[in-house]
Amino acid sequence: MHMHWIDWLIMAVPMLIVAAIGIKTQRHIKGVSDFMTGGRAAGRYLLTTSEFVAGMGLVTAVAMFEASYQSGFAYSGPWGVLLTPLFLALTLTGYLIYRYRETRVMTMAQFFEVRYSKRFRVFTGFLAASSGILNYGIFPAVGGRFFVYFCGLPEKTAILGHYYPALQVPTFAIIMFIFLSVALVLIFLGGQLTILVTDAVQAIFCYLMFAVVSITILFMFSKSQMMQVLEAHTPGKSFINPWDIDKLQDFNLWFWLIGTFGGIYAMMAWQGTQGFNASAASPHEAKMGKILATFRSGFSGIMFTVVILAAMVYLNHPNYAAGAQAVHQELARIDNAALRTQLMVPIALAHLLPPGIKGCFCAIMLFLLVTTDVSYLHSWGSILVQDCVLPFRKKPFSPKTHIRLICLAITAVTLYAFVFSLLFYQTTYILMFFALTATIYLGGAGACIVGGLYWKKGTAAGAWGAMLTGAVLAVLGFIGDRYWTSIHPTLLAWFPGSVWLAAHGAKFPINGQWIWGIAMIMAIAVYVLLSLLTCRADFNLNRMLHRGQYAVDAQGNPLPRPETPPLKWRSFIGIDPDMSLGDKRLTYFTFSWTYFWWLVGMVILVWNLVPAWRWTTHGFAEWFFFNTYTIGIVLGLVTTVWFTWGGIRDLRRLFVTLRTQQRNVFDDGRVVDHHNAGEILTDASAEARLPKLVEEKESA
Repeated sequence: MHMHWIDWLIMAVPMLIVAAIGIKTQRHIKGVSDFMTGGRAAGRYLLTTSEFVAGMGLVTAVAMFEASYQSGFAYSGPWGVLLTPLFLALTLTGYLIYRYRETRVMTMAQFFEVRYSKRFRVFTGFLAASSGILNYGIFPAVGGRFFVYFCGLPEKTAILGHYYPALQVPTFAIIMFIFLSVALVLIFLGGQLTILVTDAVQAIFCYLMFAVVSITILFMFSKSQMMQVLEAHTPGKSFINPWDIDKLQDFNLWFWLIGTFGGIYAMMAWQGTQGFNASAASPHEAKMGKILATFRSGFSGIMFTVVILAAMVYLNHPNYAAGAQAVHQELARIDNAALRTQLMVPIALAHLLPPGIKGCFCAIMLFLLVTTDVSYLHSWGSILVQDCVLPFRKKPFSPKTHIRLICLAITAVTLYAFVFSLLFYQTTYILMFFALTATIYLGGAGACIVGGLYWKKGTAAGAWGAMLTGAVLAVLGFIGDRYWTSIHPTLLAWFPGSVWLAAHGAKFPINGQWIWGIAMIMAIAVYVLLSLLTCRADFNLNRMLHRGQYAVDAQGNPLPRPETPPLKWRSFIGIDPDMSLGDKRLTYFTFSWTYFWWLVGMVILVWNLVPAWRWTTHGFAEWFFFNTYTIGIVLGLVTTVWFTWGGIRDLRRLFVTLRTQQRNVFDDGRVVDHHNAGEILTDASAEARLPKLVEEKESA
């Protein structure tokens, strides 16, 4: 066993504190909106810290280890700075998130019903849940195997001890069962409200541990050792020189370019953490949370970089040959080649990290596992009920029955994930598996979301066409990747003269990232074309977004019609009338800080476009260390204190708000003639008068 007793203690104490705080939130659950959206009462720091750890996840960290160990840190290239102004503009103006929060929906598919149709809501709800549940299927297995090999646990365990020693089960299955059970308990305590609170507390613990692990590793391995390993690679496969990566295969420049485009196109489309999109106290708080997200990572980026570098040094530098041999001997006992690649960095870290630091790193990974489990299980289970069952109900569920049904669906998703993880034989990289499974929904969803929120001519026909196009291409890609060795001989028999087929017999030639890219482009084209062909009247975006004469307050009550402020130059960097002086200062600082480093990056890019002036591999390595460590450590120290203070402040404010907040029991996710039911119904007698109320609202 690799763990010391102090490591187990470091893991256990914070987790018990998180559990105690989670229990405290249970008494604040008074309706479906609390369980689904945390009562729409989350402040900006609470949102950004909790969503950060939920979105990161242990499985994402392991996928980063896997990809970076194979391809290093050069594939994004200095040309990434070209897109910085675009991403900054999207962040500062509240792209998508502000308008989505204005709709006051609970799920993305509910928005699709408000914007398009009930049938489209049911279809996309089913598609999102199916894609997400399939994607989530490997999460428990990745987490379970990580802890088995990192902690040095036996691969199999006799569950009945010495009484029946022959009755053994895989240890990773026991770990999966334990952590999935913990996730279920946390969700049942209070749904999204508990997730917000417990994730924020775990994020605060993580901020401190990120710093401890990062600084320790920087003292353990010298810069010269790391530089030596980064620079020692074959031509065309450099780990650090962006002009020497033309022979990289999967995680190459195209992988990064498609992912970057997808980050814009499919922003907010993935529903694994969908509860956070609807949990902000207001659209303004949602927007400010995204601006703060520019700085929230703190030491995490440094830590994940240095642990990968540490593993590279430990496994490849001659000073650590004995330790590398022990790691490779342990890896040799794993018969699955994909799992050996996946577990290489975790096993190396288990050997090289000292006691105490190993416990900190293990606690971080535990927090990332739990936060992602509770968010994903809550999302996929609630979508099944909210978007696949609720639209068919003529009468609403009682709040208690509604929440119980969601919990039942979450339990079913948990059982599926456990069985899938237990039986699935992984054959590809985690990120490629993600791309294949997520494209089923993401391929078409981006067009439907962006078009629905910003384009008044978007139609249900365009949305159907985009979603079906993305889904069909993704399914074909998944089948091709999974069964290529069976399909290939048949194709070769049909096209015996194909040189291309003959050269790609061992592996499906189109990886998951390329399939996603093709699906996105085709979906956009289909959405625009069909919408233009079928649009008969412009959609009333102001009504959907509660603007102008349709404006409402945080609780959904009508507001006096506000005057539309004149458009000023500051509007283009996100400054709006809702901002306080502190908000404006934060926005100006974010703008200035980002553009300063963009200018630095542009100078480096232009300089290196001239072959005679181009930096050597050593020069790129020097810049990498300065940018990652010198700047990163200073920023990490500031943001660790900043976001810890902000998270604690917002947690206190959340509980104060929940004690006094008025709930509308009809705010449960139903949509009536393109209106959220909670906007029309305010008392029990209103249910019977619903058709008349809808007619009055439409005529108004």
